[in-house]
Amino acid sequence: MTDPIRIANCSGFYGDRRSAAREMVEDGPIDALTGDWLAELTMLILARTQAKHPGGGYARTFVQQMEEVMGTCLDRGIKVVSNAGGLDPDHCAEAVQEVADKLGLNPTIAYVNGDNLLPRLDELRSAGVDLIDFETGAPVANVDYISANAYLGAWGIVDALERGADIVVTGRTTDAAIVCGPAAWHHGWTREQLDEMAGAVVAGHVIECGTQATGGNYSFFTEIDGLDRPGFPWAEIAADGSAVIGKHDGTGGGVTVGTVTSQLLYEIGGPGYLGPDVTARFDTIELDQIERDRVRISGTKGEAPPQTLKVSMNSWGGYRSDMTIALTGIDIEAKAALIEEAFWRACPVGRDDFESVTTAVVRTDKADPATNEEAVAAWRITVKDPDERTTRAIAAGMNDLALASIPGFFGLPGGGVAKPFGVHTSGLVPRELVPQHVVMLGGARTVVDSDASAVDATITPSLPTHPDAPAGPTVRAPLGLVAGARSGDKGGNANLGVFVRSTDAYAWLDELLSVDMLRSLLPEAAGLEIERFPLPNILSINFLIHGLLQDGVASSTRQDGQAKGLGEWLRARHVDIPAVLLPDHDSIPS
Repeated sequence: MTDPIRIANCSGFYGDRRSAAREMVEDGPIDALTGDWLAELTMLILARTQAKHPGGGYARTFVQQMEEVMGTCLDRGIKVVSNAGGLDPDHCAEAVQEVADKLGLNPTIAYVNGDNLLPRLDELRSAGVDLIDFETGAPVANVDYISANAYLGAWGIVDALERGADIVVTGRTTDAAIVCGPAAWHHGWTREQLDEMAGAVVAGHVIECGTQATGGNYSFFTEIDGLDRPGFPWAEIAADGSAVIGKHDGTGGGVTVGTVTSQLLYEIGGPGYLGPDVTARFDTIELDQIERDRVRISGTKGEAPPQTLKVSMNSWGGYRSDMTIALTGIDIEAKAALIEEAFWRACPVGRDDFESVTTAVVRTDKADPATNEEAVAAWRITVKDPDERTTRAIAAGMNDLALASIPGFFGLPGGGVAKPFGVHTSGLVPRELVPQHVVMLGGARTVVDSDASAVDATITPSLPTHPDAPAGPTVRAPLGLVAGARSGDKGGNANLGVFVRSTDAYAWLDELLSVDMLRSLLPEAAGLEIERFPLPNILSINFLIHGLLQDGVASSTRQDGQAKGLGEWLRARHVDIPAVLLPDHDSIPS
């Protein structure tokens, strides 16, 4: 049996804390340094960068971080694995080599590509291969995509490490693959070891968003010390796939069963978490707090992965203009109605001439307001159209109202006129058509098959039994007094995970929080398809709300376009809670 490998994270998104790489290398022992720089929106941003600067479609902050830690990593034998290559992993690797040359160092650098399907779309169509829309099951629209990248797995990374790479740069791998790769390489796993790989996927999923595993974005944040600057996490992965999640001693934040549970629920769907290397069964996970800031994850089972790879695809959707007008004081609804009527009277383009129009009245005002800000609600309008000039007309329509409509007229900051926006599509492609290309910088190239393991183990989880929901008096109070939540975006869908911290509370939550109840608590989702996935093993329920974010983050007209605050909105809703579940229930009269 090999010793566990400690794999650290130093980035949860492109733009995360610059000093994190140095902190993770210098503040405690690690065996590998990883980070996640990519998201669906990031791929769109990198596509725009690449269009302006050919070869520049990668995360430059990663290269800057390498300048700070490369020497120490080489001295200590710390492997570096990063998906910061984005759309140009080859140019990213070359930029890292330039840093090495500048520092007088001689690392072995590799990059993994093959994920970029954009140059191959016509070839695939000509061969009769349709990329299938993940949501509809129909072929994806035949439009001019600006990026199309398959989510690759861990085996290209493993190959690079086996060939002596010190630093591995990838394009669009899954977020967990950059953790699974070093773990599989270190322990010598094969593709048939599905349980081990599933355990590494779960560990990778927990640490891939950085400080979200150590108390960041945590519902019960008041219980965690040092959140003014939480430390980044690491996963110590054992040969059997179990892992301990922790952070360097003396850093801020905390690692608890709650923080780990919260992150497990982030951007997932059903209990079978699909990936290119394994389907990890989240309904088999067991969590234990083994000591302060150390949570053990064990018991995870794996099934064969699907025969397709997910493809993240972006296209230009046209142009959008967004404007928000303040509605101040009394008669808010009447003011909103007048603004809307007057706007369309003044706008040189008719409502039906835009491809889409979204308006909303946002009631953030309070009764008897003590400040000017507390008196303000908002009327918000978004128009979209393929024609830039059409969307610019919104400004002329609004200018005519400045002195000629509601009392107290003024505009609120934010928005913009005639800004291009992207549309995200999730496609599926047969996995055998997307091999991984591993290139040792300045050396040999190999091709690694993306095909799945021949093993197909179907898991029937042994679900825990829970007591009946508590009886007795109830109190009308915010759901968040008992339940935590974590929410986020999955293309045009939103996921919403809800968790509690006792078996009694789970019995109550499972009985209370049906799809119909969720619709009533979140009226915005009332007419949408909602899937519900109980996860009693981690005292959680996950919901997938289809279409809440429309055509993805860049296109969404919601105020919270990534659904980051959706869970906290749910926690603020009032429900009837058994008094015995409330923290101060002993003081509540029976």
